[in-house]
Amino acid sequence: MTIIRTYAAHNTADVSLPPHAAKPTATTEGMTESGQSVWANDRIDTGLWECNAGSFTATREGYSEICTILSGRVTLEVEGLENEVFGPGDIMVMPSGWKGIWHVTEPLRKHYTTIQD
Repeated sequence: MTIIRTYAAHNTADVSLPPHAAKPTATTEGMTESGQSVWANDRIDTGLWECNAGSFTATREGYSEICTILSGRVTLEVEGLENEVFGPGDIMVMPSGWKGIWHVTEPLRKHYTTIQD
């Protein structure tokens, strides 16, 4: 019998992440981020990520991302579409090829899963 380990992050509000660093795609001065993978293989990565308030550009090229907002609030701006606001408990899917601007209005923490094309 093969035993396969379970990977878990219990009570994600209490999970410590590495120190914040500057957000490379920030359009707001002083914006920082931190993230921690919980589990990954050659196509899938899942973990926790957070950032402070501000705006940044984002693209999903070569991978799709599914995330659940754990705390905070963000408005996603995508050219040609209505802005969408997401908060705790909301799920977002950004398929490969997605481009937009994140406007983080409250410090944000999310659980993410990325899937390589």
